[in-house]
Amino acid sequence: MKSRLLLAVIVFIGGQLNESFAATVDTVITRSAAMQKDIKAVVIKPENYEEAAKRFPVVYLLHGYSGNYSNWIQKVQNIKDDADRYNLLIVCPDGGFGSWYWDSPVDPAYRYETYVAKELVNWVDRQYKTIALPEGRAITGLSMGGHGALYLALKHKDVFGAAGSMSGGVDIRPFPNNWDMSKRLGNYADNKTVWEERTVINLLHLAEPGKPALIVDCGTEDFFYEVNERLHTELLYRKIPHEYYTRPGAHNWEYWTIAVRFQLLYMHQFFQKTRH
Repeated sequence: MKSRLLLAVIVFIGGQLNESFAATVDTVITRSAAMQKDIKAVVIKPENYEEAAKRFPVVYLLHGYSGNYSNWIQKVQNIKDDADRYNLLIVCPDGGFGSWYWDSPVDPAYRYETYVAKELVNWVDRQYKTIALPEGRAITGLSMGGHGALYLALKHKDVFGAAGSMSGGVDIRPFPNNWDMSKRLGNYADNKTVWEERTVINLLHLAEPGKPALIVDCGTEDFFYEVNERLHTELLYRKIPHEYYTRPGAHNWEYWTIAVRFQLLYMHQFFQKTRH
């Protein structure tokens, strides 16, 4: 499966190197009632968005720890080409500093599950010409955002039809002192149940065949590689369909610049299948 996807990316992108694209980028301000604050996001629209009498699928693309809404468009401008190539919207929300996209049980200022899976999705569907169904929505991200994408999709299958992870922290338990997680969940020793309920690898019982469609990607030199291997093994054990691939690479933008192309192609293929 992974070699087929890689070949498809090479052939598809390689055959279109001479094309020019003109996607447009909106920087928008959204409102979170749950957190009582305004939050910025980037929305990338395909070139024909204004002219087309149609609705578009949406990929929500999440940033990592210490990042923000502008990371993807600043670091990987080629995603604008993919918005055009695949005729889809890409939404890059701000997930806060170390939110992990949870609704924190200890800090009411961090309710990013509610924000992304409900408030933001509803706002985007009101403001843009979207396919407002799980068949028209996907979510993926890097590192903290890879965890967040799978976490949100597994918990909200009625919102997201497909989900991906790039170098994701898909099992948080081996890292109890890292990346502000204890600030959002309490320390692991005293709040073990809270941690167990919020790690992606423990949520696979929520998956149904093909719901959500899943793609997981991690470099072999990444510090999250072992937890991604374990997630893959658990998905196989549970017979949950998914794409999984690895290649040499570390936890950096060089890796994610390539990885996101695979992810967007996968989401495009998902949208194409659900339209027929």
